[in-house]
Amino acid sequence: QGRGRRPPPAQGPLEKVVAQEELRLPELAGRWFLVGMASRCSYLAEHSHRLEATVVTVTVLDGQSLAISTFRRLDGTCWEIRQRYLPARAHGRFFLKGRGYGSRVDVVVGETDPSSFAILYYQKGRSISVKLYGRTSRVSDAVVDKFEQHVRAVGLSEDMTYYFPTYGFCDSADEFHILD
Repeated sequence: QGRGRRPPPAQGPLEKVVAQEELRLPELAGRWFLVGMASRCSYLAEHSHRLEATVVTVTVLDGQSLAISTFRRLDGTCWEIRQRYLPARAHGRFFLKGRGYGSRVDVVVGETDPSSFAILYYQKGRSISVKLYGRTSRVSDAVVDKFEQHVRAVGLSEDMTYYFPTYGFCDSADEFHILD
């Protein structure tokens, strides 16, 4: 007696996010353009004037994990960054294994119409970001409104939201990097 029960661990912001229902992974396959991103990242805020057009290619592996190839320009060189989103315990949820303690990134597919847009949430530690991808480099105002609603729902604001250029895309890589 005298021992209290430990309080439950604090919920991270991502645990409250509802994943897209009836998500069919093969529908996510193909080419996507990074349209916008919301984040508290101070580097992003300081360097937002240097954002580069970014293209992502999604391949579904083994029916449950995603191979992600991100093509972006950095100092005039086109880079390919390869990642693998592994399935988490719940449908529409993934994680990226990083190197070292605390480097895991959790990913949730929040809302998508696979023919036009996808809104994904990313959480590393207690930090959360939201990304808007489009099948084209421009999306409708209605989709931008949805994205901004998702951004506000996790406590981010308009001044933490950045939109990417719609020109200057890399179609192939001069260099590549694999993130495990």
